[in-house]
Amino acid sequence: MLNVEHLNVYYGESHVIRDMGLTVGERETVAIMGRNGMGKTTLLKTLIGMLPAQGGTIGFGNADATHRKSYERVALGMAFVPQNRMIFPYLTVEENILTGMENAKVKIVPDYIYSFFPVLAEMRRRRGGNLSGGQQQQLAIARGLVSEPKLLLLDEPTDGIQPSVIKEIARTLNRIKAERPLAILVSEQMLSFAVEIADRFFVMERGQFVYQSLRADLDRHKVHSYLTI
Repeated sequence: MLNVEHLNVYYGESHVIRDMGLTVGERETVAIMGRNGMGKTTLLKTLIGMLPAQGGTIGFGNADATHRKSYERVALGMAFVPQNRMIFPYLTVEENILTGMENAKVKIVPDYIYSFFPVLAEMRRRRGGNLSGGQQQQLAIARGLVSEPKLLLLDEPTDGIQPSVIKEIARTLNRIKAERPLAILVSEQMLSFAVEIADRFFVMERGQFVYQSLRADLDRHKVHSYLTI
């Protein structure tokens, strides 16, 4: 599904992503763990095309996506849910979701969206800015899903959300993966959330992967040590 090789990304003179390699298989969930400032968001923004790669390749399916524009990567089957959600506060919930359906022939929110997120069905006429943080996060994920992605990129989906809603989002993501033909790549600092959804784990430290593991072999104590240093 996704094959990243020798990826290098700079902010000015700062070398933020260093010779990185990463794969994500079909219907797999991969978690990128790490503290703030370690390069997680930069990685996801580079994968979706918001930041340029200064070296390496990004393969997606049978396509070389390295130098494609963001909208071209979306057309290939990527969707990105940013850390701050970036919903449109003055549009209704339904209108926000429809913004993710720009290329759809029929502009109607699919039933499966409201099945995954029933709270959005109840609030479909409410403005996005009047939703709670957790509801806005669900709205942002829903907006990403309606583009029918093959790979959903989630940047810090638990940021600023209360624990009960975090658990609900984890359950929903697992259900989405079970019922929809997509893979998920998520950047995250909350280990308990990542363990609920991920098949594989990578830990980033200063733009490089310093630890990786399958879920069955995960050393939680070691991962936690990287997150709290």
